[in-house]
Amino acid sequence: MIGDLISRARAGDGGAFRELTEPYRRELQVHCYRMLGSFQDAEDALQDTLLTAWQGLPGFEGRSSIRTWLYRIATNRCLNARRSTSRRQAKEWDVPNVEPPEPTRLGEIVWLQPFPDALLEQTSTMPLGPEAKYELTESISLAFVTALQTLPPRQLAVLVLRDALGFHANEVAEMLDASLDSVNSALKRARATLQRKRSSGEPPGSGSPTENAIVAKFVRAWESADLDAVVALLTDDVFMSMPPIPFEYEGRAAVTRFCANLFRAGRRFDLVPTRANGQPAFGAYLRTPTGIRHGTGLYVLTLTDNQISAMTRFDNTVLPWFGLPRSLPSR
Repeated sequence: MIGDLISRARAGDGGAFRELTEPYRRELQVHCYRMLGSFQDAEDALQDTLLTAWQGLPGFEGRSSIRTWLYRIATNRCLNARRSTSRRQAKEWDVPNVEPPEPTRLGEIVWLQPFPDALLEQTSTMPLGPEAKYELTESISLAFVTALQTLPPRQLAVLVLRDALGFHANEVAEMLDASLDSVNSALKRARATLQRKRSSGEPPGSGSPTENAIVAKFVRAWESADLDAVVALLTDDVFMSMPPIPFEYEGRAAVTRFCANLFRAGRRFDLVPTRANGQPAFGAYLRTPTGIRHGTGLYVLTLTDNQISAMTRFDNTVLPWFGLPRSLPSR
């Protein structure tokens, strides 16, 4: 069956090529996202991968599976993109009538974007058990993807291929045209770097009573601009970022100052729930005197135990990826 599809695709049958590659399309997109940290860049790399595969199919010798061959192409396309100078640049603060407090620091991973859970669920044709689902969401979480972006490109590729995807070391060495020793060395260094960045707490299960309770409290507090209630949900070392704006706020006091400035400006929001990177997320819609509510961005919450340990705000350009409108009608 596979051999017949390959033969037809080599003969120029586009339908056969799509049938050959479609089972791997979504997981390749997730792979590109882990490598690049950007939903848009991942989509570009995926399209580049499929085009390269279509053009290179006559040279496919069958020494590996189609899946492994596609991952080799995708990984190298992503490494090329990592070396590009055209990655998304930082933006200046652009929220009208809100003066932000001085940030704790300026973030460097300004190209970070969220990944919709609705697409993540399409990576496997088989139902996932609780353990497999946990491993999948852990390997796509914002904290993990952000940490990956701090690794040198070759270490990043090796760690994702070995630890997130389970390829054998010799397969990875062949994909990267590297020696087995260099692959094992890169993996050791990458694991050590990520271990230093790893959070000590554990997130509650997706859709668990603990997660649902925290989310419900956050929605009530945020929509009513109840600063004390918001602060009560935060860990002492809570972290807030807002790519592509480089401002970052670390610690409860710094995040409290940011939220206070936001609410003090008289801005009131309605939150529409969704999920990103295996985490609770909300489209934020600013209430206006006309009753129409304008989408201002997407908030993604990172939960640790029974508190919020991080909040990441993305601009409103990401809302359509989650099936969320740019504005909501008056109620």
